[in-house]
Amino acid sequence: MESLVRLGKNAAAAKYELQKLTTQQKNRALLAVADALIKESSQILTENEKDIEAGEKKGMHPGLMDRLRLTNERIEGMAEGLKQVAELPDPIGEVMETFEKPNGLSIEKRRVPMGVIGIIYESRPNVTADAFGLCFKSGNAVILKGGSDAINSNGAITEVIRKALKSEGITEDALQLITSTDREVTREFMRLKEYVDLLIPRGGAGLIKSVVENSTIPVIETGTGNCHIYVDESADCAMAVSIIINAKTQRIGVCNACESLVIHEAVKDKLLPMLSDALRKHDVEIRGDEKVAQVIDCKPASEEDYGTEYLDYIISMKTVSSIEEAIAHINKYNTRHSEAIITENQEHAEKFLKEVDAACVYVNASTRFTDGFEFGFGAEIGISTQKLHARGPMGLRELTSYKYTIKGNGQIR
Repeated sequence: MESLVRLGKNAAAAKYELQKLTTQQKNRALLAVADALIKESSQILTENEKDIEAGEKKGMHPGLMDRLRLTNERIEGMAEGLKQVAELPDPIGEVMETFEKPNGLSIEKRRVPMGVIGIIYESRPNVTADAFGLCFKSGNAVILKGGSDAINSNGAITEVIRKALKSEGITEDALQLITSTDREVTREFMRLKEYVDLLIPRGGAGLIKSVVENSTIPVIETGTGNCHIYVDESADCAMAVSIIINAKTQRIGVCNACESLVIHEAVKDKLLPMLSDALRKHDVEIRGDEKVAQVIDCKPASEEDYGTEYLDYIISMKTVSSIEEAIAHINKYNTRHSEAIITENQEHAEKFLKEVDAACVYVNASTRFTDGFEFGFGAEIGISTQKLHARGPMGLRELTSYKYTIKGNGQIR
């Protein structure tokens, strides 16, 4: 606990230093960190390989192994994300609203940093750089608690970032990493309310549930992704197959991958044979209801299947007789993350957009686009599935608060 308090005090001191930085200083530092990540990529990959070997020995799930693995391309992506963040407008100091009262008081609502942000995450070392970039540009100090599976990777990335910050004359404590893998330390971190202003969990349902239930720090819930695609009766089936294959197989271990299909019974005879062939080329196991099983070979889908985020080469399928039934099914089983409709019916598209309860709702596009990078936010801190403060991909603005500044000339109440 003593070491956690030290980290908290370091971060609390750092946040006031970071609030003094100019946009130019922040951008220069971000570019320096991006260059350092590329320059030190071989060392990062060496440490990542240690985590990969340990994961293989433990029999880690393929989806988690995919999240854990770093490559030169992924490190370049981390660096590019930081460069994009450097190019984004600085939200700090933005005047959000101005108004003057009849008594002459001039009131402005200005965007300010949160302060100190804590992030608890699992098996995704790229989060280390992404979280730093967004927190730093938005003027926040950040304390990271990664999973034990990625401890070597996270440590290497953190070391590179801190050295680059120091070379720019900026406090290294803008970024700190909790290196203990003790679960009790994680629980204590959740109670570090005296120093941490906001806590963000990124990982599986178990981690998120634990943080939400045990933290004394305000939490933004970045939820799991049981994402659906609904193929409407007017859908272009070739388009539907293309979108579904992308959403399901392009990367299985991510929260915006499609896990469940809802299919209008009017298109099942045309769609399912095409889709089944395409899915089986990617070794995707199909679990369908009785009407799906009448058309293609599949395993029977259970009630549990409809609510499961597989993060695996498995997909559930449910047939419906109307768009109303499709929306009801999705709203019952989804995790409020990303949902899509494939349709040529504009009225149905608008109905789906209006009535489906999710952070991101798509028409004729893959759910894989729910991503801060794809939205133009640069790296993302996570995808919020709650409704207070932030929802969907969280970029710079979602890591800020605001304050009112009031100017007078002697007014008293």
